[in-house]
This record gives sequence, structure tokens and C-alpha cells, in this order.
Amino acid sequence: MGSFLFPMTPSGRSSLIPPPPWHYSGEMITFEFRADPDRVAELLPAGATLADEEPGAVALIWADWQSCGDGFEELLDPVRSQYKECFAVVRCRWDGQTWSRSPFIWVDKDFALVRGYHQGYHKKLGEIWMTRPVTVGKAGPRLEPGGRFGATLTVAGRRIAEARLTLTGPTAAPGFVNGHPMLHNRYWPAIESDGSASMDELVTMRGYDGEIADVWAGDAEVELSESPVDELATMLAPIEVIGGFYHRVGVSWRSGTTLRSSPRSRVGT
Repeated sequence: MGSFLFPMTPSGRSSLIPPPPWHYSGEMITFEFRADPDRVAELLPAGATLADEEPGAVALIWADWQSCGDGFEELLDPVRSQYKECFAVVRCRWDGQTWSRSPFIWVDKDFALVRGYHQGYHKKLGEIWMTRPVTVGKAGPRLEPGGRFGATLTVAGRRIAEARLTLTGPTAAPGFVNGHPMLHNRYWPAIESDGSASMDELVTMRGYDGEIADVWAGDAEVELSESPVDELATMLAPIEVIGGFYHRVGVSWRSGTTLRSSPRSRVGT
């Protein structure tokens, strides 16, 4: 079959990721807050503008995933299927439509890192932790009013984000920021390292066979910290917390769509 991605071998067995489709099941803790719209605008691609309503709205999301390809072999080798991530989402208008966009995202496994590069997620490695709910015992919150969750993100030895959620009750949807097709950039600098790009694309994607369950809302606290190697706090510092959510989610992904392509262009967004 050959490799979908490097390392390239005739059998494809060494590839970091299998070919799509990819399937994901997990749980998310979402924190929504308002940031400075002018800073959000700096993170948008050329031609995009701020969302008409709540232009400074941000979602900071922790997720604990189990994922696999269409052969499902990874599920019996959990080190290849389980990972955690933390990502920020903003919204924008482009070509007459509202989009979601993830300008910052961290994961804790290499296969999730490079899979994100293929999709246009600009991932970095981090240490991500989040409280798990329980159905037996006392070592965790129940999905009930008063259940308390914590989440942390550490990058390069520095804790740059931490948040807490106290559940208040079930709700219909886990927020409004991360609810649109994604608008991302895929780019790679040319080997000449002269400021041009071998790949410079604006792309979109949406999953299929999506399911959500156990959707809860709650009161939230969010704290971001400055870092010399990350700009989450610099660009998206919370001004006002809107609220938080917990939910379980399942989704599959097969392909995206190229909206704009500028080969050998100057690197940029």
C-alpha cells in the first residue's frame, strides 16, 4: 500500500499515521471567554474579518482522545491511539461565512502532531492533564451539579494555562465558538529558506458521523501565564469568562478542501 506520510517505506508500516479516514472518541472540557478582538484579528488569515457577534470570543479546550484509522489496529495497541490535547479556537468571517479557527494547539504524541500538520492545525508538544469523571468511588467528580474539574497545560517546562469547571446542569450544546467548519492554513517554508513557501494553502474541513453525549454546563475559571516560547497569554488573555462545558464526543474525518493555494508564495497567513 505504501506510506501515507513519512517515514516512506514500500509497506507503509513505518508511517507515523495511517491513511484517512481517522476516527476519534473522547471527552472535552471547554472554557469560553472574551479576549481583545484586536488581538484575535491578528491571528486571522488574509481576507478574513472578525465574527459579527462576540468578535473576541475564545474557546480553550482540553480533550482526552482515543483515535484510530479504518483498520482499528491501534485500539489494541493503546500507545498508538491515546493522546491528550489542548487547543484555542476563535471565530471569523471569510467569503460570506462564519468559521472556527485554531491558532494555538498542543498535543502529547508524535502521531497527533503530524496528523495535525496534514490538516492545518499548527500543533506543538505539551503536557496536558484534565480531571476524569467517575461512576464509582470518590476519586473523581460525578456528572452532576457541583462536580468539579481541573485542567492544566505545561509547555517546555512552564505551565501556561490552567482552568477549573464546576458543573451546574445539563445543557443542549457545549458552547458556541467551536461550532463551525474550520478555516486553517497549511504551509511549509521552501528549502531555500528565503522567505518563500513550498506550500501555502487556506483549507477547510469538517468531520462526519459526529456524536455528542453527556453535555453539561458550568461555572468556569481560566488563568493563562506568559512564556518566552508561547503567545497564548499574550494574544488571547481572558477579559471576561463566559462559562464552561463538559461533553463526550465522537467524530470521523476523511478529507478537507483547499480554498486558496499560492505555491512558492511568501510565507505568511
